[in-house]
Amino acid sequence: MNLNRKSARTKTAAFGSPGRCGHDARRFYAARLYGNLPKEDVAPYSEASLPPDKLNRLWCQSSEDMGHLPDNSIHLMVTSPPYNVGKDYDKDFSLEEYLGFLRRVWQEVMRVLVPGGRACINIANLGRKPYIPLHAFIIKDLLDLGFLMRGEIIWHKGASASPSTAWGSWLSPANPTLRDVHEYILVFSKGAFSRKNPHKRESTITREEFLEFTKSVWSFPAEPASKVGHPAPFPVELPYRLIQLYTFQEEVVLDPFMGSGQTALAAIKAGRHYVGYEIADEYVKLALKRIRQFSLELKAPNLFSDSLTTDYQRKIHKAEGNS
Repeated sequence: MNLNRKSARTKTAAFGSPGRCGHDARRFYAARLYGNLPKEDVAPYSEASLPPDKLNRLWCQSSEDMGHLPDNSIHLMVTSPPYNVGKDYDKDFSLEEYLGFLRRVWQEVMRVLVPGGRACINIANLGRKPYIPLHAFIIKDLLDLGFLMRGEIIWHKGASASPSTAWGSWLSPANPTLRDVHEYILVFSKGAFSRKNPHKRESTITREEFLEFTKSVWSFPAEPASKVGHPAPFPVELPYRLIQLYTFQEEVVLDPFMGSGQTALAAIKAGRHYVGYEIADEYVKLALKRIRQFSLELKAPNLFSDSLTTDYQRKIHKAEGNS
């Protein structure tokens, strides 16, 4: 009996295949189903470095024009766009105007991402009469722009979801209403699914995080608006997971709708750089205040155990000692 024999590779069969290691899926992806979808681009990898004065910055302007950022300079975009539902920072766009506004931002995101860079969009759908599937419209627009879709994550908010009592027809099939306890995180790549790491930067994700974060359903509570001071913040846990999963240490994360600064806090926590845009001056001030406070807490002695202290945090300690 040959104990060193390699396992035979599986390939796509008429009724699927139980094995997945070394699976040859060329037959599946050559099917007509994939015929008109965006294809990977084999263009050479290019990465522009942001100068120090552009790193860890927020700009109080629309992200429809991100002229501060050169082409191919961002490794990951994470955001939750304004929902256009009458919150104090929303404009009263029609659906077509709203999607057109977002498309202009996504075009800029495509420009600034490095080849293989990822774009992650947290979105909730709206209404019931009729239901507006914003996630479906956004997926179509990004595919039309040439993004490759990697998948979608269901964020299950559990008991922290809005305690809606809009049952519709209570205890009757006349018109019962579905009550959302989830949101979507849509994940895309620019040009290629795999991203090169020519600078040999370190991955900081742990085994336990990788096993958990690669699942398509995430369960953690929402962030109370009253705690943050913003009408619709996502929890720091959401961008932190995406940053750990899709970036290497000291890379650059963009949030074109920075709001209260949650993405920036997650980037600092993970030892990455951040850049962001926000049109409301009051929220830029709030984000900067929260970033300063979080950075001070991060520098505080004994706040993190040695096992959780990243090289980035050690540099903060070192800089503090030399100042």
